Amino acid sequence: MTPLILVDIDGPLHPFAARTPPDGYVEHRWPLSRWGRAVQRAWLNPDHGPALLALADRTGAELAWATTWEHRANTTVGPALGLPPLPVVGVRAYEGKADWKFGAVGRFARGRPLAWLDDDFDLFPTARRAFLHRRRDVTALIAVDPATGITADHLDAVATALKSTESASTS
Repeated sequence: MTPLILVDIDGPLHPFAARTPPDGYVEHRWPLSRWGRAVQRAWLNPDHGPALLALADRTGAELAWATTWEHRANTTVGPALGLPPLPVVGVRAYEGKADWKFGAVGRFARGRPLAWLDDDFDLFPTARRAFLHRRRDVTALIAVDPATGITADHLDAVATALKSTESASTS
């Protein structure tokens, strides 16, 4: 089974909790309406796109979005980072529900090994525990500080996690 690398935008790719953009981040703005009055702003590090693609290639994993930006990720953040269109986990329908993104991710992954980069795992501890119990040894939740965004350590943790889930799923 092809493993997954799931990526959230707000927090991991856009360190919204930082007071100023961290080193290497550039501000991007996109209109939220066709009249351009409302604007979505995000700080993005252009190195993240190539780093995620290289990580997916090195681990044999498929990249996918697990973000409330859903398909807008493929028309805004993805192109800004040099990413091709990626599959999208439909998480918006679960906003405000007790299982948060976990239910949608579980259905999307369907038993595939995954490493998931997000900043909100601790907000839903009961849902997180249930999700990890169901998925046993094929899931790694990589928590990212929303003030710093993804670092090389996070990417290394994804590679290590996918290697260990590969071992667990073949044993």
